[in-house]
Amino acid sequence: MTDPHKEIVNGCEFRMIYVAGGAFEMGSPDNDTEADSYEKPRHRVKVSDFYVGKYPVTQALWKAVMDGENPSVFKGDDRPIEQVSWNDAQGFIKRLNELTDATRPQGHLYRLPTESEWEYTARGGKYHAEGYKYAGSDRLKDVGWFDENSGKETKPVGQKTSNQLGLFDMNGNVWEWCEDDWHDNYNGAPNNGAPWVDHPGQWSFRVYRGGNFFYAARLCRVAFRDYNTPSYRYRGLGFRLALSLQ
Repeated sequence: MTDPHKEIVNGCEFRMIYVAGGAFEMGSPDNDTEADSYEKPRHRVKVSDFYVGKYPVTQALWKAVMDGENPSVFKGDDRPIEQVSWNDAQGFIKRLNELTDATRPQGHLYRLPTESEWEYTARGGKYHAEGYKYAGSDRLKDVGWFDENSGKETKPVGQKTSNQLGLFDMNGNVWEWCEDDWHDNYNGAPNNGAPWVDHPGQWSFRVYRGGNFFYAARLCRVAFRDYNTPSYRYRGLGFRLALSLQ
């Protein structure tokens, strides 16, 4: 396995985990009684190699990039950033790419993960165990913070068990924005890991994944999807970084 990529921005260190590409079945099967219609049809997607954040973006990293600003409701440097919109995340990423221009692998850019990349990594990438409902386990209490164990607030990242790729907090704690537009089902979805964006640069609902501290376990499954406007901010909504290798 390729070593993690470490970056230090204004004194704040963060790590990106290498994800070897591969093919997987995205979505929920027809016989899944917990699944909603917008998790279907299940379809095969091939994802290329990339890096993804070991943790969701923390408040410490957000402040290091955004000159000390912190919009979060639940304050704490090791807690995930929240109360940020899709547009806010894009502004952060633009600034991060500027700050890391000399240290990033040349030609590679930080970005949001695509929805298929997010689900592929949550399922464990090429190491995934078929049938896990959550990222690394069938028991959400082992891997995530949700309505039954969170005390109705976010928690510092990395406190639960990681999945097979060494990624933490993929389910629960905070929802995570993806690059893609929202679609009501997967009919016509890309099969190559690309973002499903109908009208680049135009207003559209955007996808987020993973559930959060306030939600029931069913809504934190690796296949569950939700969405809102790109300007929407919420105390349980943050994001995780991806880093292109192409």
